Amino acid sequence: MASRLNPYLSFADDTWQAMEFYECVFGGTLTVSTFGEYGAADSPDAVKIMHAQLETSGGFTLMASDTLAGMPHDHGSAVAISLSGTDADELRGYWEQLSDGGSVHVPLEKQMWGDEFGGYSDRFGIRWMVNITSSGG
Repeated sequence: MASRLNPYLSFADDTWQAMEFYECVFGGTLTVSTFGEYGAADSPDAVKIMHAQLETSGGFTLMASDTLAGMPHDHGSAVAISLSGTDADELRGYWEQLSDGGSVHVPLEKQMWGDEFGGYSDRFGIRWMVNITSSGG
């Protein structure tokens, strides 16, 4: 397998809900494992998600896990997931679904560089950017 770069998201306690939401948006196959399945059955963290992975037919991979009790959790603002391309209908569809219940920071509209661009945080606090490349270049 060639090397690849995948976003790995960290949630306080709602990894399962977030990943099911992303599965509804992107489709694909979601696999989920809890800490309890891997030897921590008596732990207070047994039901938390140790690893979740969504593989889509479009080639996207999202991974995530819950933060263990006692560990700091920060949604952070230094990282955003970027969706970009020329398929305007597909990208607008992602925008509509992912921003629903979230907070739009930059409306999806034509920018000075000619593309449509926007940014938002989804209902789980994950930052997203969408860039629809103009057909002119």
